[in-house]
Amino acid sequence: MNVGRKYSVIPGEVQKGFLLSATFTTIDRGMTILESISRFLQNEGIPFSTIHHEETRTSEESARARGEDISIGGKALLVKIDDVFKLFVISASQRVDSKKIKAHFGAKSIRFASEEELHRITGLVPGAVPPFGHPILELDLFVDKSIARNAKIAFNAGSLTDSIIMQTEDYLRAAKPTVLSFSQQAK
Repeated sequence: MNVGRKYSVIPGEVQKGFLLSATFTTIDRGMTILESISRFLQNEGIPFSTIHHEETRTSEESARARGEDISIGGKALLVKIDDVFKLFVISASQRVDSKKIKAHFGAKSIRFASEEELHRITGLVPGAVPPFGHPILELDLFVDKSIARNAKIAFNAGSLTDSIIMQTEDYLRAAKPTVLSFSQQAK
């Protein structure tokens, strides 16, 4: 594999070596999450770039590996609101304001998924969850306004070693999230 190599994908263009290891979680017909997102974006006619990099466990490490500012990182968080899990995406430079989420949903309780719940629901490890609900992950998707402030979004795509970078406008058009304000400045 080409660690640190970026691949650009223009709809209709096929690149040899683009599909990486199939050892990660699959969601459909044996495809990895990366393959599923790539196919989905190509079918939507949306350009994007992929990068295969060293394993990253934090947003800071991911930003460094991608060569991008941390603010364009899209951090996907699985949150349980009362009895239902939902997927929330926030700029990696921000923190979640759980009071805003709780108020928006009129919820009695709110908490982040445990590592075990995250794996059971998504098949992924923390840090690998991409910022997509349906049709990639069977979850309702909510995106913070902090994402829309950037021209690009970068995110891990089903593993800790594969990322996608794309235009935010294209991401929002493809992902079709509900956009809310639920962030606060990180300390």
